[in-house]
Amino acid sequence: MHLDWTALGEVAAVSTGVTVGVVVVFALGVLGLARFEEARTDGGGAHALGLAQAALCFVACAAVVAYGIYLIVPQFH
Repeated sequence: MHLDWTALGEVAAVSTGVTVGVVVVFALGVLGLARFEEARTDGGGAHALGLAQAALCFVACAAVVAYGIYLIVPQFH
């Protein structure tokens, strides 16, 4: 049995990178929601920007999850 260690290392590196990236984008989405709530309670005018940031980040996270499901389920190919 031969094990391709280079390919295994590449898969581990890409998986770790994508996981960290999705967590960072999700955290930015939560930050956008916090800014939206803070601006809404304070009566500030920039609350739409925080909501747009949150929506964009959460849509990006959902797209990554949907792509992962597409890659896993063979009926989608």
